[in-house]
Amino acid sequence: MLNLKHHGATTGVTGSCHELTVGTHGILIDCGLFQGQDTGVGANARDLAIDFPVDHIRALVVTHVHIDHVGRIPYLLAAGFEGPIICSEPSAVMLPEILEDALRIGFTRDRKLIGQVLSLIRSRLVPVPYGQWHDVLDERSNGHEFSLRVRLQRAGHILGSAYVECDTRADGRDERIVFSGDLGAEHSPLLPPPASPERADRLIIESTYGDRHHEGREGRRHRLRQILEHALEDGGTVLVPAFSIGRTQELLYELEDIIHAHGDHRLPSRAAVAAGRSSLIWSDLEIVVDSPLAAEFTRIYRDLKPFWDEEAMARVNAGRHPLSFEQLTVINDHEDHLRAVDYLARSGRPCIVLAGSGMCAGGRIVNYLKRMLGDERNDVLFVGYQAAGTPGRDILTYGPRQGWVELDGERYTIRAAIHKISGYSAHADQADLCRFIDGIPVAPQEIRIVHGDTDVKQRFYNLLQEKGYGNVVIPC
Repeated sequence: MLNLKHHGATTGVTGSCHELTVGTHGILIDCGLFQGQDTGVGANARDLAIDFPVDHIRALVVTHVHIDHVGRIPYLLAAGFEGPIICSEPSAVMLPEILEDALRIGFTRDRKLIGQVLSLIRSRLVPVPYGQWHDVLDERSNGHEFSLRVRLQRAGHILGSAYVECDTRADGRDERIVFSGDLGAEHSPLLPPPASPERADRLIIESTYGDRHHEGREGRRHRLRQILEHALEDGGTVLVPAFSIGRTQELLYELEDIIHAHGDHRLPSRAAVAAGRSSLIWSDLEIVVDSPLAAEFTRIYRDLKPFWDEEAMARVNAGRHPLSFEQLTVINDHEDHLRAVDYLARSGRPCIVLAGSGMCAGGRIVNYLKRMLGDERNDVLFVGYQAAGTPGRDILTYGPRQGWVELDGERYTIRAAIHKISGYSAHADQADLCRFIDGIPVAPQEIRIVHGDTDVKQRFYNLLQEKGYGNVVIPC
């Protein structure tokens, strides 16, 4: 009488969508878009259409607002879903913003239609505070009793992210099922790390980085500074393909800290020496956020300070502005964006540019890459996961060998230096995932591994087996 189905995130890291049915009714945990290589099952409107029944679905529970977890919500509504959209309080603020952008890019540019869809979504939102139970169904018929309630706990992935505890009762049997959503790393900036659930009879857990370990906080901050100093030495631009929610804000937080600590230190610059002028000091370095969506979410992050961690609030209380410091420039207008690309490509002025999208599969970063990948003065710094089949994965793979990448149907040679700092990934690494599981007082009776590349899931499966967890499953 209790059933679990997976409608996405079983063959890759995107398209998260899981169904929990108790008796004759159920809920969905996320309804996300497929990206990269995963778009074999979600590349166009026909494939994005919901291909499973929804009449029995009482509610959608959103773990967080990344597009691979919420991008198919408009299609879910079109399929006839009429229930509430349950999410954390910060996610309720951000969800309409991220879906407006997704609708405009992949659905329609009809502003009236977009407004109608967003109005419908806002009317369905049910913000639930962390740690508070919310009843979804309670049914008694023909001698059978079924109930389901959910509780959101902080996941530390992005602002508003949550893992979902589901308390179920079916014919006298109680069971708690936990969906991890995406978990954050232990030492991520701005947000507190997730605490393990007090109980999980079944655990559905992500495995994006289930086969590797991130750099420590201090180590990656030091390496970030080293990479930036080396990259800026020859008078080029550092391009950071940044996800609008999470990574952009964390990087700004770290850059503000570097400038605060080293503001009067000069940046090494061969270009400045050759031109007979002094190099810039850190506090003169311009940091550009060229993404209207990232800028908007940075504003939302600032407005939601009560959800920041203690370290971040201590900086605010000391009079610092981690997400709105003096050296920060935001570009919103498209014409200003094009002028910035042209100016930086020609001038050789040291600059750090954060632009979407994070996997280089669209957005303003593509224009920068087209103009700058072929110039060895420039650098590209990846700080987030690059899904197979995306330009970002190709640049990361072939860039160090001066290969090429296809952007908008054309090949571009990669002469820019390529760097990667895995510690700034939004996802927990292997140690974080194991810590989350090991912290559950009584080991889960079943662990299902989702949201990971096939080989990564297998290695994480093997590790859990070695650690003595018995019933570990990789759903197909």
